[in-house]
Amino acid sequence: QVQLVESGGGQVQAGGSLRLSCAASGRTISNYAMGWFRQAPGKERELVATITRSGINTYYADFVKGRFTISRDNAKNAVYLQMYSLKPEDTGIYTCAADRGYGARDPRDYDYWGQGTQVTVSS
Repeated sequence: QVQLVESGGGQVQAGGSLRLSCAASGRTISNYAMGWFRQAPGKERELVATITRSGINTYYADFVKGRFTISRDNAKNAVYLQMYSLKPEDTGIYTCAADRGYGARDPRDYDYWGQGTQVTVSS
């Protein structure tokens, strides 16, 4: 069992920045690919970014590419999402997830999920 707890969410003005953290416990996350997802009100959950177990390969959704950076520190058992140039459409609940596979784009393929942290971007 892997427990994931997100933190770092909050309210910011458009153009601002936030750094989300995902702290894992129970097992080392070095055995898992990790992903960040988000869900806005009235919309389906969507993939934001994924990172492989070693951290050398990443994937970003087109709508965040160039603005967001996913990273991991396996020694600290943590994953991060640095967000710059935030837009109102980035508002939503951001959730960290762990995948025993390769880091799928479909959230249904992930094995463990955190509770999520709210990100609100005002214009």
